[in-house]
Amino acid sequence: MSFTHIAFRASTAPAAQEALAALTARHGQTALGKANVVVALGGDGFMLQTLHETQSAGLPVYGMNCGTIGFLMNTYSAEDLPQRLTAAEEAVINPLWMRAVGADGRVTEALAINEVSLLRAGPQAAKLRISVDGRERMPELVCDGALLATPAGSTAYNYSAHGPILPIGADVLALTAMAAFRPRRWRGALLPKAAVVRFDVLEHDKRPVRADADSRPVPDVVQVEVRSEPAITHRILFDPGHGLEERLIVEQFA
Repeated sequence: MSFTHIAFRASTAPAAQEALAALTARHGQTALGKANVVVALGGDGFMLQTLHETQSAGLPVYGMNCGTIGFLMNTYSAEDLPQRLTAAEEAVINPLWMRAVGADGRVTEALAINEVSLLRAGPQAAKLRISVDGRERMPELVCDGALLATPAGSTAYNYSAHGPILPIGADVLALTAMAAFRPRRWRGALLPKAAVVRFDVLEHDKRPVRADADSRPVPDVVQVEVRSEPAITHRILFDPGHGLEERLIVEQFA
């Protein structure tokens, strides 16, 4: 497909702003409603932000790395952008849907492309009860936190917490604990993509917990439900031979 109407988005980093100026001078700037592709300039965090912000447009997003981390990004170059876009490979991913209930009863819903995480928000470890598809699977997990990651997000926070790297086409999610104290050194589980995971925060007054959906925080939660959202898709473009599947393999042999 030929992409001739490009909507550029850039982070506030100086390198990204310089790239934005250079590329828009060469290719122009198209409003999102008239574009057929989005080019994001920044790091992985900005790529996630762009995917969320352009979700309703249904456009493919091609990222170029002008930040510090670029797992979801392609190498930056001001040359041959239309040709690179035409040759790019597309990966289609689904986000996670989170429903978090606060201690005050307030309900927050959010989407996460990488992961939904629960993190202790006080000096004491969190104490969580985990249920899968309505069945209690772990009555008590004492830990610094726990997260549920998509395959696309499995190399991010999940991998840093010693969770598994998942192939991009795998119909599974990674449930990973951070610094599990009880059960000692419990690393987590692989769950079907269709699973509905519920975390109940035990002793929340004494052991407060924060929930994050792609780093968007919800403070003082008492219950969090997470599932994949197949009705929503994100289209990410990669240079040939450097797609998510290849990057996942490379990461494991680095």
